[in-house]
This record gives sequence, structure tokens and C-alpha cells, in this order.
Amino acid sequence: MSDLLTPAFVVSVLAAAVAAGTALLYACLGELITERAGILNLGIEGIMLMGALAGAGACIWSGNAWVGALAALLAGALMAAIHAVLTVGLRANQVVSGLALTIFGTGLSAFLGRNIVGTPPPDAFRRLDIPLLAEIPVLGRVLFQQSALVYISFALVAFLWWYIYRTRAGLRLRAIGERPEAADAMGIDVARLRAMYVIAGGALAGLGGAAISLGTNPGWTEGMTAGRGWIAVALVIFAGWNPARAAVGAYLFGGVEAGQFRLQTAGVDLSPFFLNMLPYLFTVLVLVLSTREATRRTLGAPAALGRAYMREERG
Repeated sequence: MSDLLTPAFVVSVLAAAVAAGTALLYACLGELITERAGILNLGIEGIMLMGALAGAGACIWSGNAWVGALAALLAGALMAAIHAVLTVGLRANQVVSGLALTIFGTGLSAFLGRNIVGTPPPDAFRRLDIPLLAEIPVLGRVLFQQSALVYISFALVAFLWWYIYRTRAGLRLRAIGERPEAADAMGIDVARLRAMYVIAGGALAGLGGAAISLGTNPGWTEGMTAGRGWIAVALVIFAGWNPARAAVGAYLFGGVEAGQFRLQTAGVDLSPFFLNMLPYLFTVLVLVLSTREATRRTLGAPAALGRAYMREERG
């Protein structure tokens, strides 16, 4: 047990938390911009699975992990486009559409990926040390001895925070999620922007799937996201729809996931079933605490989230 208190063990858990949390972070950021636009997408799990499959499959076909990442982005965007057509174009119920998308993505990925199960991709996103920064004690090991996808996620968090809170385009994004009728009255094409952000969010979720199949767990196996899409949806609420807080939450959940493996490796006498359920226990607690209406208002949930906008009802 004393080995758990050593600095080396703590640093290894923190580094693993960042790596494990990256897939969650991409999916969370994708859901965040989707919800900021007023659309709830519960299909993130299915989108991540399709992204993971497309990433692994394209990498096996091309021999290049970057081709796999691009394929994952495209697969995620195409899946989300289905949700955009249904919820924005046809004004279907967003919860039903999202759940159907998860079921569809789960089944389709299992069917299409049956021939590459267990096939290791010839390339993957491996650790890439940043010169000089990687030598910083503790911080270097945790933040600057990671894969390229991790570094891209750092930049993406900073970009989205700036985009949402400091740009005119970000103001429009917040407007269509808060008061779409007011945004429409100002000449903003609410439907077009909502569809665009749903598709962009899906692309990021697809990349989150590839962060697993080409990063932390190279290869494809059925259901390999293991509920991370649902955790990502909960994290958006936990983060208060803020990209910076989303990063903190993703790494927290990544730490819980990485920590339970480290505890098992260290021989801690706890049931592996209990340790495996910890990330989902945290998810349930976050959802219970954060879905109350008063809490949603405190956290700053978009006022029009989950509500279809019909222009003829304006005013």
C-alpha cells in the first residue's frame, strides 16, 4: 500500500489520466458545441463507435494513423448529419433521435467491423515528447510526454473557449442556443447554424473514438468505447458548458479510469467489479446533481436546449 503514496505512482496516474481523458474530452467538446447551439445529442456513444471503427479501419487500409483520424472525423460528421436532418430539418424529438443514433451506430459498427476485430493497426498515435518541456519535473511527464492527439486537444480547448466567449461567431452560437427567435429576428440563419454545429460536434466525437482505437487501445473491438459517450454527455453538464471546465472534468474521469487499473496492478484488495464501476458511479452522481432545474440555471444551461425552433412561432 505504501507504493501508492510514492511520487512516481502519483505522476504515472496523472499522466495516464490525461491520456485516458483525451477521448472523453473530444467527445465532450463535440457535445458541448452541439448543446450550445440548442440541440441535445444523445447519440455520442454510437458516433464514437463509428469513429473508432473508421479510424482503425482506415489506418489498417492506409498504414497511416492520420488518415485514420481524418476518416474518424468524416464518420462522426456523417453520423451527426443524420441527427441534424432529423432534429433541425424535420424537428423530430431530440432525445428519441439521439437514442436511435446510438443504437444504429452500435449495431452498424459491430456489423462493419466484424472482419477486423483484433487486427492491430500498422500505425498509431504514440508518445511524442516535446523538447525541453518534457524535461520539466512532474509537469513535463504529465502534459508533455503524450501523443499528438493529446496536444491537439489542448489547443482545441483553448480555441473553443476563445471562440465561444470572445468572437462574434461565438456570440451567435450562444444566441441560437439561448434565444433562437431573437437571433432569427437579427437575421441569423438559426437552422443552418444549428445543423453546422451538430455536424461539427459529431466530427469531434468521431475523433474521440479514434483517440481510443488509434491511441490508448489500438485496434478495433465491438463496443470498445464502453459507455464513454454517455460519460461525455454528463461531463458537459458537469462542465457548465465551458470548454476549460470540460477539460478538467475529462481528466478527472480519466484519472478515475486510470486509477482503478493502477490500483489493480498495485495489488489493492478491492473487487475489480467495484473499481470498474467507479467512472459510471461518478457519471450517475453528476447527472443526479446537475439535472435539477435550479442547478441547470446555476450552471448556465442554454435556455433553448432540446427545444426545436419553428420560425413561424417567432414572436
